Amino acid sequence: MSPQNQTAFNKAAFASRAPRARKHDHRVSHHGIELSDDYAWLRADNWQQVMQQGSDVLDDEIKAYLEAENAYTSEEMADTEALQGRLFDEMKGRIKEDDSSVPAPDGPFAYATRYVLDGQYPLYVRTPREGGEETVLLDGNKEAEGEAFFRLASLSHSPDHEKMAWSVDTKGSEFFTIRIRDLATGEEMADHLERTTGGVIWSEDSTHIYYTLQDENHRPCRVFRHKLGTVQEEDELLYEETDPGFFVGLGKSQSGNLIFIDCHDHETSETYLLSAKDNTSKPRLIAERETGIEYSVDEGQGILYILTNADDAEDFKLVTAAPTMSGRIHWKDLIPHQAGRLILSHSIYKDFLVWMERENGLPRIQIRSLRNGAQHAIAFEEEAYSLGFQGSMEFDTDIVRFSYSSMTTPSRVYDYNMSSRSRTLRKEQEVPSGHNPEDYVTRRLMAPAHDGETVPVTLLYRKDTALDGSAPCLLYGYGSYGISIPASFSTTALSLVDRGFVYAIAHIRGGKDKGFAWYTNGKRGTKTNTFKDFISAGEFLAAEGFTSRGKIVAEGGSAGGMLMGAVTNMAPSLFSGILAIVPFVDVLNTMLDGSLPLTPPEWPEWGNPITSEEDFRFIASYSPYDNISEQAYPAILAVGGLTDPRVTYWEPAKWVAKLREKRTDDNLLLLRINMESGHAGASGRFDRLKETALEYAFAIKVSGKL
Repeated sequence: MSPQNQTAFNKAAFASRAPRARKHDHRVSHHGIELSDDYAWLRADNWQQVMQQGSDVLDDEIKAYLEAENAYTSEEMADTEALQGRLFDEMKGRIKEDDSSVPAPDGPFAYATRYVLDGQYPLYVRTPREGGEETVLLDGNKEAEGEAFFRLASLSHSPDHEKMAWSVDTKGSEFFTIRIRDLATGEEMADHLERTTGGVIWSEDSTHIYYTLQDENHRPCRVFRHKLGTVQEEDELLYEETDPGFFVGLGKSQSGNLIFIDCHDHETSETYLLSAKDNTSKPRLIAERETGIEYSVDEGQGILYILTNADDAEDFKLVTAAPTMSGRIHWKDLIPHQAGRLILSHSIYKDFLVWMERENGLPRIQIRSLRNGAQHAIAFEEEAYSLGFQGSMEFDTDIVRFSYSSMTTPSRVYDYNMSSRSRTLRKEQEVPSGHNPEDYVTRRLMAPAHDGETVPVTLLYRKDTALDGSAPCLLYGYGSYGISIPASFSTTALSLVDRGFVYAIAHIRGGKDKGFAWYTNGKRGTKTNTFKDFISAGEFLAAEGFTSRGKIVAEGGSAGGMLMGAVTNMAPSLFSGILAIVPFVDVLNTMLDGSLPLTPPEWPEWGNPITSEEDFRFIASYSPYDNISEQAYPAILAVGGLTDPRVTYWEPAKWVAKLREKRTDDNLLLLRINMESGHAGASGRFDRLKETALEYAFAIKVSGKL
């Protein structure tokens, strides 16, 4: 079924009222090639100010256009308001409103989060380790009062358990303010650190904190040491990154001995260490950056444990080194490279080395005794599942924590004794409105790709769903940065599955689902494999009777939104609808603008069209905005955030404006810009559900299931 022939539920009811952005001639030339962009004016000249202050400083014409699009979306979706209400109630009903985490022991206390009925934000609490009266350290609901947006980046108690650092963003811009709370009195201390990334590392004597500052272009580039009780202007600069393509972050060894300064882009890293016990310590280089060489570091018992792809270890290996010895020449293999087994992360405890790995698309946890070298794995037998490692706050412990779920199985949290190899179930996710796993089927299939590869596809559907091509399908994809989408339990997806949808995840190239090569074969010059894999997955599901062509609603966000734009240009008749959430669709113009927050660090991922004509031409060949043509498109809902520093609001705005101009159909074409949030959307847990309810109502509407 082609978009031209889709039935009335796809059509815009009020197409004549759709906003039309004015066209303004704007031309630039690169490598002798002229680019015309009639909607470039939607990019506010004062975009940095807009990210920090919101719509109050937004150009009046741009603001009016965005508000008109929002009003039009509300008008076209008015017939789904009752459905949105039902979806919200269903999804909220699957959440235990007064849920709480399993307390995590650390020294004399155990720390946890919990929610209260109708509360949007968590409470952060602690109790004595062996039980006793609870103390509320921070009430997110109280702190969020009066704020349209409220996001906590981190909370970190001091090693002496007397203070807590916490950071908050109230605009959605991801500029975080760090505050320090006295846990004895509950009062805020005078310390007030602005424009940070939100992360905090404590010195071991609890008198100093370390943080990363962001520049005007939103790049984390400077590391400071702050002495409690002093003003930010007096903080000591420890490191400044001069390459705009590198971001800077902070970490701390599991032992608490060392602080790490991590400098990285998407393919290269460099790490410095400082003593957490010496407040005059200066950064010391572990190994200098080499293009294409990545490494991450932990420490235990005076030994560095380093995860790296050095020496052609494409799927990574673990090596050791002495903290005093700089340079890769001193690294010694501990866990050698094994092709096809991708090591994802690692942690060090007093007597154990733990790492997460993935092989044949499935994760497992490996545990190795540092006393005798004995090694064993934690894995599960389901066809597709998700495994998470939470570890422990403590270094000298035999007990670590992990979580497990699948598309049909709600999350379970276990404590695992690494010595006895025994596990204890500490929590099982409750679904208050009820959930019977036996009513559902989850499967892992392999879809043939255009070049002979096979693409893993995870499915969830009800046992009573007819697999004769009549079912609509929501097909989700991402496929960038090496990020793998887990086959985990989703309370929201059930609202589609219970209405007869097949819910599918395409584990396409650009992720690491089948190893590191799966990532490298979906980036830069091979990026189009990502899009072709997604189309292949959709065609396969239709051919196998799980759905049909023209019955698939595709969904992707951020870089997954770029995927949505690309496949919509390439194979529009495959889809009934597109959910493009904070979509990165103006790829070429963004990669040509080195002033934007993420552009220089992104060049290793996509290519640099400023310096390379080859990269320019390749990106231009698939960039969704630049490849809109006069053809029929499926129904589209694009969602963005005004203060989003990652995918700027003008990307979806320009994309929708140009689609309105070029398309030959009258299907739904909707834009919703959240004027009070950024990349992650609404900040409250229930407000986020309302956004999901709108998106799912769109999917149900265009699938004829109203």
